[in-house]
Amino acid sequence: MNSVKKFLLAATIMVSASSALAADLRIGLQDDADILDPHRARTFVGRIVFTSLCDKLFDINEKLEIQPQLAKEWTWSEDGKTLTVKLRGDGKFHDGSTIDATAVKANLERAKSLPESLRKSEVASIDTVEVIDATTLAIHLVKPDASLLSQLADRAGMVLSPKAFESGDFGQNPVCSGPYKFVERIQNDRIVLEKFADYWDAAGFAYDKITFIPISDSTVRLANLRSGDLDIIERIAPSDVETVKGDSGLAFYPVTGTGYQALTFNLKKGDKDSFPIAYDKRIRQAFELSIDRNVINDVVGQGIFQPAYQPFPPTSFAYDKKFESRQREVAKAKALLAEAGHERVKLEIAFGNNTASQQVYELIQAMSAEAGFDISLRPTEFAALQSALKEGSFEAGQSGWSGRADPDGNIHSFVSCKGNLNDAHYCNEKVDALLEEARSLTDPVKRKALYDQVQEIIQDDLPIVYLYYQPWPFAARANVKGFTAYPDGMIRLRGVSSEG
Repeated sequence: MNSVKKFLLAATIMVSASSALAADLRIGLQDDADILDPHRARTFVGRIVFTSLCDKLFDINEKLEIQPQLAKEWTWSEDGKTLTVKLRGDGKFHDGSTIDATAVKANLERAKSLPESLRKSEVASIDTVEVIDATTLAIHLVKPDASLLSQLADRAGMVLSPKAFESGDFGQNPVCSGPYKFVERIQNDRIVLEKFADYWDAAGFAYDKITFIPISDSTVRLANLRSGDLDIIERIAPSDVETVKGDSGLAFYPVTGTGYQALTFNLKKGDKDSFPIAYDKRIRQAFELSIDRNVINDVVGQGIFQPAYQPFPPTSFAYDKKFESRQREVAKAKALLAEAGHERVKLEIAFGNNTASQQVYELIQAMSAEAGFDISLRPTEFAALQSALKEGSFEAGQSGWSGRADPDGNIHSFVSCKGNLNDAHYCNEKVDALLEEARSLTDPVKRKALYDQVQEIIQDDLPIVYLYYQPWPFAARANVKGFTAYPDGMIRLRGVSSEG
């Protein structure tokens, strides 16, 4: 569907929606979400939907500090191997059943054992979950895990109705625990939620209905916002920032994110002859040396795509500036290719078919060609891209991550041998041992020393090439009040309302 048709379709949906309910909120997303099951989902926009649909045990604030949500209180045992959680007593699922310790236990066990769960590596430290009473549970760990609260403040800690996930395909009809409940989904068109009257904090949420509209073209997304057919949009194009700032009918909400955009190589693709870049790190090193991240920032990012060379943002204690000293060196890249026995290397890059990604990968295509890489580009519908990455049906693929409060969340699932988001199929026993040790410690200095060792290895092996830190520039209609941009890029609607 071309941009004009998409615009007209989106406008038609918005007009009918706005006439139906005055207290509606319409949110424009860059991509369509994947499956609406937190234990099986992997997309950033899916997390935005889940923020309104599924409560978690914990949440974070603007400073990335852990906050209570369904967990009212929590304590750690002296040895750090048992987390005791006291739940709210007034939580309900959208099917009317009570959220109790038994339901939370079922959720944690599902995240850990469901064959398709992408949360397994996030909760791998959990050994058993013990129900103490209706509102109290003890989470017993195999060993201390400093990252666990951060993981339980995201999809691994989302609490779904056990009745729903035991009786059918939860992803098609999700029954969750958040301020809004599921109404309908039309793939690549819209996801509709309505207010859950029995939510424990229902008074804090002003809107009767939330409609999420995926529009990959940033120009069309902004046009819908300016016309009033959308109320909030995420990831406005860098080139549109000044337009938004200059429009009195709009408000601009920038925030520095905790995540990144990167390129992942499929190290299990083909063989040494048909796909040499997967089997010779010198070729991957040459590719990285062909890229100038500052050019990406200047040309596409308009100064807001801060170059990244590692998975940890500058705000993280695990960040180390020494890993950001590399520059583009075309001659050295050519020398590495020659050393590996190649003059030119072919590579296909799959990426989400949105405006910014198209521009970024066209630049990478042009830059790498000078060093000896013949890049073909495969723009892909976003959910299809996620499936390709999961299934391994790609050569190199765009891999974005919205980031986590704890550094473990930015690296473990992606490079550990059994990591559930290890699309590269990278495996290094030394890396695994270091990451596991870092999880078991609470001292940031000691943990950073271990992450530095991990980085020394993966910066040499290069299963992933980090490109830039992901900013989250939001824009909203000026009449939307109380909106706050969070570093994790989520849209939290408590206290948000529309005037007029």
